[in-house]
Amino acid sequence: MRILITNDDGINAPGLAICEAIAAELAGPDGEVWVVAPAFEQSGVGHCISYTHPMMVSQMGPRRFAAEGSPADCVLVGLHDVMKDTPPDLVLSGVNRGNNSAENALYSGTLGGAMEASLQGLPAVALSQYLGPATHGLDQPFEAALAYGVQAVRAVLDAGDLTGDGAYQMFYNINFPPVPAADVKGLRAASQGKRDGTRFSAEPHLSPSGRRFMWIRGGDQRAKSAPGTDAQINLDGYVSITPMRADLTDHAALSALSEALG
Repeated sequence: MRILITNDDGINAPGLAICEAIAAELAGPDGEVWVVAPAFEQSGVGHCISYTHPMMVSQMGPRRFAAEGSPADCVLVGLHDVMKDTPPDLVLSGVNRGNNSAENALYSGTLGGAMEASLQGLPAVALSQYLGPATHGLDQPFEAALAYGVQAVRAVLDAGDLTGDGAYQMFYNINFPPVPAADVKGLRAASQGKRDGTRFSAEPHLSPSGRRFMWIRGGDQRAKSAPGTDAQINLDGYVSITPMRADLTDHAALSALSEALG
């Protein structure tokens, strides 16, 4: 198996090394693991692509490249340049430092990379490590992802056709809980949740020169979502696995709108 890896934390991020270890075990001794990751951190860029300007791509080592772009850019570089003659069988994006459960999924560059791979017709999985008080003192904060990453991705691959039954191909969002590996309770399928009262905001600050700047602030990541949804599953100690696709249509509302319009 040939696996392409990207992330949104950057080429030197510790979570990327965890993803490489997961990919190496999945690929097997006869497989190949390729890395095309952002040269600099790209957290929060979502599915952004560098449509209006070019990017520099540098080879950092064997099968290892850094691109001055977003995770989605990196997937495009991997598929249409770096691996154009030997395309990957699977794309992994992560392991992200922090969760991409609930509303975070809408902002995530990690999911943006997986989404782009799915739009290109490839099986894709996004991987993220929820962090919290129980992981703060660990020598390896990503140990839940390291211990359960291979099992979680294999569960997705064993579930069957990743293309789904719609016009947009599926990809998967996997979040590892904010607990030590020994405390992980197992794997659970989950829908995307919504944390009540948790949202991003903007906070003004003055620079030493007196200029006014804005900092973006995140919401409380300890807030719970509805039972059975991803953030709640994670806080309960389970690895959440959520099938997704890039279809933003509200199909129930579409039917109601069609009736209203006659």
